Amino acid sequence: MVRVGVFGANGRVGQLIIDDLKETQDISLSSVFVRNKLNFSIDPSILVTTDIKTFLNGCDIVIDFSLPEACEALLEAAIKTPRPLVIGTTGLSAHQLNLLKQASENMPVLYATNMSLGVALLNKLVYQASAALDGFDIEIVEMHHKHKKDAPSGTALTLGESCAHGRGLDLNKVRISGRDGNIGERGEDEIAVMALRGGDIVGRHTVGFYNDGEFIELNHTATSRNTFSKGAIRAASWLADKEPGLYSISDCLEL
Repeated sequence: MVRVGVFGANGRVGQLIIDDLKETQDISLSSVFVRNKLNFSIDPSILVTTDIKTFLNGCDIVIDFSLPEACEALLEAAIKTPRPLVIGTTGLSAHQLNLLKQASENMPVLYATNMSLGVALLNKLVYQASAALDGFDIEIVEMHHKHKKDAPSGTALTLGESCAHGRGLDLNKVRISGRDGNIGERGEDEIAVMALRGGDIVGRHTVGFYNDGEFIELNHTATSRNTFSKGAIRAASWLADKEPGLYSISDCLEL
């Protein structure tokens, strides 16, 4: 039985992971890390702690859906107390991503800005479309609920990277976010990433390829956050016995 520790348990996805683990086989919840206190009741046999080292010692693998600063603290602790890590936190800084890579030298780490099968396939499709549709303009629009803290979403940026790689481009050099005022004509290599926020939208991503006379749009809509929690549990089951290294959700799904 693989023992899972949930980091970021008070978050929306963290709570769903805890609920979904009750219905899984060969993998179960063993420990929960909280910064202050847990906002809901839990089986008293589960370790609930505010100490990261104690948390890590109480599990075989960690699933993290927290905030960038909390994820940074987890990575720093895991470097000293290695455990396989499934990281679903988005909005990581360059320093935090470097910590993630450093951790992966001593333990298996799966990092994904989106844990759903559909988005993993969408990334593959937009890479292929970007490479094949030379000369088509690329625009990405993402929509999320009003409580989401990072914009654009990590999923949208990953889709942008897939598009850029398909064209042999560096997304950091060609990405724009939003348009306002007299900006002139659209640049040839621009990849625009637009973020919309409102209501309780779980997540919708559209990648459009536009040319004179025709266009193609690829869409993914998440209607339930359980697609992320169940995807993270599937990733944890897959990662538990892997060698140290940095893995993606596409590796897990063999895409």
